[in-house]
Amino acid sequence: MRTTVTKRGQTVVPAAIRERHGIESGAYLEWIDDGEVIKVILLPADPIKALRGSAKGERLTERLIESRQEDRQRETNVIPA
Repeated sequence: MRTTVTKRGQTVVPAAIRERHGIESGAYLEWIDDGEVIKVILLPADPIKALRGSAKGERLTERLIESRQEDRQRETNVIPA
């Protein structure tokens, strides 16, 4: 799909893309320029809600407890100078 850029720097998101990704009036798009390619990312209306459950299955609580136990073990094994 191809669009043009106006004199004011505006462009149109093609209808097929808007429909496929649920882009509605007032949606925010993030433009990422890495020097070679420009990427356009649709930002979720509620970023907190969009991230809910994204770390499920990562065992974060268990990993935190293990890390704290390792820290305590290191602290008790330190010989004073």
